[in-house]
Amino acid sequence: MRGFLWWAALGATAALLVTGCGGGGSGSNGDARTGKETPSSDGSSAPAAALPTSLTGQRLDWAPCKATADSPTPGGDWRCATLRAPLDWAKPAGETIGLALIRATAQGKDRVGSLLFNFGGPGGSGVSTMPSYATSASALRERYDLVSWDPRGVGASEGVRCRTDRRIEAAESIDATPDTPAEEKAYFQDAADFGQGCRKAAGKLMAHVSTTDTARDMDLMRQVLGDDKLHYFGISYGTELGGVYAHLFPKRVGRLVLDAVVDPTADTVGHAKNQARGFQRALDDYLDSTGQDPEQGTMKIAALLRRIDATPLPTSSGRKLTQTLATTGIVLPLYSKSGWPTLTSALDAAQKGDGSELLELADGYNDRDASGRYGTGSHSQRVISCLDERQRPTPEQMRKLLPAFEKISPVFGDYLGWDAAGWCHDWPVAGQYVTPEVSAAGAAPVLVVGNTGDPATPYEGARKMADELSKGVGVLLTWKGEGHGAYSAGSTCVDSTVNAYLLKGTVPKDGTVCS
Repeated sequence: MRGFLWWAALGATAALLVTGCGGGGSGSNGDARTGKETPSSDGSSAPAAALPTSLTGQRLDWAPCKATADSPTPGGDWRCATLRAPLDWAKPAGETIGLALIRATAQGKDRVGSLLFNFGGPGGSGVSTMPSYATSASALRERYDLVSWDPRGVGASEGVRCRTDRRIEAAESIDATPDTPAEEKAYFQDAADFGQGCRKAAGKLMAHVSTTDTARDMDLMRQVLGDDKLHYFGISYGTELGGVYAHLFPKRVGRLVLDAVVDPTADTVGHAKNQARGFQRALDDYLDSTGQDPEQGTMKIAALLRRIDATPLPTSSGRKLTQTLATTGIVLPLYSKSGWPTLTSALDAAQKGDGSELLELADGYNDRDASGRYGTGSHSQRVISCLDERQRPTPEQMRKLLPAFEKISPVFGDYLGWDAAGWCHDWPVAGQYVTPEVSAAGAAPVLVVGNTGDPATPYEGARKMADELSKGVGVLLTWKGEGHGAYSAGSTCVDSTVNAYLLKGTVPKDGTVCS
């Protein structure tokens, strides 16, 4: 939910083809001592008030999708609709908001139901991503309607934009790894200003965009789509969302796949350390693949970043490549092994004094187009994650923690450490929990897929998710691969196992390994 966005896998792939992460009012039954979400007596943790039939009985008006600011018209069999959901789940009969959905119906005769996809973030648009991902999930369409949506606060579902493109670009000059008191002051002032911009843009919605709120939206979708059980495919942050849903509604769990798994036991600082380990591990693997000693190669890149920090590099666009942009540019190709040659070229150019290629990679990651227009995924991500997360490290605490971060990764550690402190600094809404509750005793088996070379959601989180879901519920499938995510990433073993689970209900043995 912080640092390097957890929905960047799909965006990263596309960019590489082009160029070479005390409460709002969600009405949850929270435990103030542990920060965990606690279920009600029926095991569902649903709001006490029954949902009105105006919500559960609504009929979706599916129609050809229209182009949006972020994506062209998908065409083909895709249809879009708007679902009404409560603004405040504690008041389900009160004000509603619209959630944008997209669907392509099953092509076979033996239909199971709807398969809901969340591609991560938080902040990723399912409406714009689903059509492009459908090729990867083509086998699943034989028995499922492929469905996704823009979660509340995202894209066409009351999407939040916290600042203008001009202000976003201006903020790129602010050092995200401050070295002086003046740089530190500017960094945290910018973080506070961003939060105020979000509050102004989101208004009362800002207290109602949590993961718990969205999990409840998913159960409403299940009912309106006509399914007795929820069938779901969650990627990256979508795994946390799926785990929260399973906890809230264990008896309504159908076939759930969680791929590229977020560690549900990690707090804010823990997540930042996990990502530092994951990206350093991916960088080591990349360096080793080029014949370099990983330790020496890491020190060489760290030295390059220090030089750029002192003197930003020129680029062909006329903009400067700062240390922060350079770090972002290095991160993008690590999301997929196919991006490693691009990283080699960009690093070689930067070592020679040209920052153009790293800047182009950073722009792809930051969703900036050639005209200087930025996407809003990171805005939504911040609004959602800062409502979720209660832990807010102070600048003083982070200074003490930085040596530990830098030991984990000389390249990414300081960035991720400072980010953990700055992400929700002086945020106008308090966070809801320290770690999400995902225990789901009594639920049907949930397939948890972990990739040992995943940089953004390190593999260790998959085993922890499987354990936290409860004995007999979490079933771990391991792929010894590279990149963010495992399904449709090159492993016939992974794809056939996931397909058998979703299409036939075949649950693999816990601990199955694909290599």
